[in-house]
Amino acid sequence: MRFPKLAFVFMFVGCLVVYLTYVKHYYDDSKPPVSDQLPQHRMDTHKQLTSAQVVSENFQYGIMFDAGSTGTRIHIFKFQIEPNEAPTLAHETFRAIKPGLSAYADDPEKSKEGLLELLNVAKDTVPETLWSSSPLMLRATAGLRLLPGEKATILLDKVREVFSECLFLYRPDSVSIMDGTDEGMSAWITINFLLGVLHGTETPTVGMLDLGGGSTQITFALQDEKTVQTLPIDYVTSFQMFNISHALYSYSYLGLGLMSARLAVLGGIEGQPSGPQELVSPCLAPDYSGQWEHAEVLYTVKGQKAGEPIYETCLTKVEKMIYKRVRKIEGVKDMDFYAFSYHYDRAVDLGLIDESTGGSVRVSDYTEGAKKVCNNMAAGGIKESPFLCLDLTYISVLLQELDFPPDKELKLARQINNAETSWALGATFHCIESLRKHGTC
Repeated sequence: MRFPKLAFVFMFVGCLVVYLTYVKHYYDDSKPPVSDQLPQHRMDTHKQLTSAQVVSENFQYGIMFDAGSTGTRIHIFKFQIEPNEAPTLAHETFRAIKPGLSAYADDPEKSKEGLLELLNVAKDTVPETLWSSSPLMLRATAGLRLLPGEKATILLDKVREVFSECLFLYRPDSVSIMDGTDEGMSAWITINFLLGVLHGTETPTVGMLDLGGGSTQITFALQDEKTVQTLPIDYVTSFQMFNISHALYSYSYLGLGLMSARLAVLGGIEGQPSGPQELVSPCLAPDYSGQWEHAEVLYTVKGQKAGEPIYETCLTKVEKMIYKRVRKIEGVKDMDFYAFSYHYDRAVDLGLIDESTGGSVRVSDYTEGAKKVCNNMAAGGIKESPFLCLDLTYISVLLQELDFPPDKELKLARQINNAETSWALGATFHCIESLRKHGTC
């Protein structure tokens, strides 16, 4: 019996396929897995990343919670670190929630939900392999400084409890109330770091003005050793960065933030909710009556009856409130200053700068703006901004009390080189630098 030629070909091909399949199966079984062929140190690298390896990969993350008086904000910074070069900010992730941590003073357990929400943002942003080498910090500012000590301590203990359960690089002393001077120093580091003038360049550093809700800060570098020796010790702070020593004038005026100052001018008392709940002020329109909430207390606020000029009367109230509470400082006239927070916001309200890009203003712009707004208010205008007259009058007086002349120009910015100008960047960067050099913040 003879096979057709075509059938013979099919049989040959089939036998060949079976043979090749057997050979491949035998070779695969005898060959070690790909992971076994890798050097052992490579496998360990992927299982557990140390802080040294983070640096070798050129990136370091830092996570800062800013617990302010009006809200809690998380900043997640990604720094690029190259050998023998100044670090640069590669990326920032930002999220904010309201109210501030101090709003939970009587029920700290309620603060947990917001903290976990912001921690989830960090977990989604930082690669999981880097959690254990990314420092996690919380710094509380004026909102907690104004609370009775015991309430503030209980709130911070709740934060520590929440942070201790996550896998980021955390120590109990990473949660604290930030001293006003440290807040000013951190903001100063932020601005000058972003401007690139901290690295021993010939360009001089700039000063910083920050007007928050509960406090206001002024910080600038001291150039003259004689000036340093004449100042009170609590006005001067020193630190080293990039092997350069910096001596700063830095002071925080607690209770002179815009919201606290507004309350004082209206006649209220900070931290005493049992005080007067109805406040009558010449800084408001004569026919105005409304409600204003501050530090979880709801006030009824009213304007005085028409008669006296609003601006002049309000100016007298503001000057009386701030009298002898601010120290004049020599030398600020000759130095460049950046101003932030409510300095920025009220300049936007006046139309002096663009909200997204910022700009420059003179001290006199706030004064002239206050006069214009107060006069318009007396004529029955500006119903939507009942406190603008008071706020602008206060800012103009505050700046002059700090010895800024009317023609002094201030730069206003929310961002420098596409990065937010928050103190949180400076505080985080300072911590990471300390970790790299000393193993602790």
